[in-house]
Amino acid sequence: MKAFYSAYPCRLGLVSISFRDRTPEEILTAMQQAQLSYVEWGSDVHAPCRNKERLAELVRLQNAYGITCSSYGTYFRLGETPLEELPAYIAAAKRLGTDVLRLWCGRKSGAACTEEEKKALLAQCKTAASIAEENRVTLCLECHIKTFTERMEDALWLMREVGSPYFQMYWQPNQFRTVEENLTYAKAISPYTKVLHVFNWKEHEKNPLAEAIDIWKDYLSCFDGSQTLLLEHMPDGKLETLAGEAEALLEIVTQA
Repeated sequence: MKAFYSAYPCRLGLVSISFRDRTPEEILTAMQQAQLSYVEWGSDVHAPCRNKERLAELVRLQNAYGITCSSYGTYFRLGETPLEELPAYIAAAKRLGTDVLRLWCGRKSGAACTEEEKKALLAQCKTAASIAEENRVTLCLECHIKTFTERMEDALWLMREVGSPYFQMYWQPNQFRTVEENLTYAKAISPYTKVLHVFNWKEHEKNPLAEAIDIWKDYLSCFDGSQTLLLEHMPDGKLETLAGEAEALLEIVTQA
């Protein structure tokens, strides 16, 4: 079944770690029913980078369900995971059919880093960017809380200092910031952004995306439409909720 979402310019899909306790086939079945076309496999449960048999099975399932791997959601953490391990993640991404990998950067906000820590992290990022260029893949940092790119100013500094098209960003709203603060970050980082993680999460409460349609239309107005939009964090953690979240996402992109 060909997803009707493919008629729209945005690439719409799902982050597999939204359902860590479900099998890849269960996830792809629900995605097909929700008419989502792209998946970001997580390296922690569904797509371990060194498990070639599992990766091959995922490719088989992708082909069977007509779903494309948009990105590889690794838990490679710059500044902590040895860079010698990066090629294994890159190889896994290519096996899955994608050239986009999500990484985390550091273990604390840039605001909490010393100048020496910033310099060391920058050096790692520059080396990682060179490895990415050699392999023709794009490494993207998630603006996740408790990582170096949690704050807009630190993410911008890093993007400008590294200065590589092979080293880019994801964007997602920070559940502990105001809409206005998130909009400011989105506008600033948009030239460097490849993927958006889409959810409705306020502080400690995950809510239906349908309750944040207007907010997300404003968020999307900060971007040029070339980004992949991936649902993440179901409000109740249930696979059965995916169809409704996908409907809300479609409403957002068709009205933005």
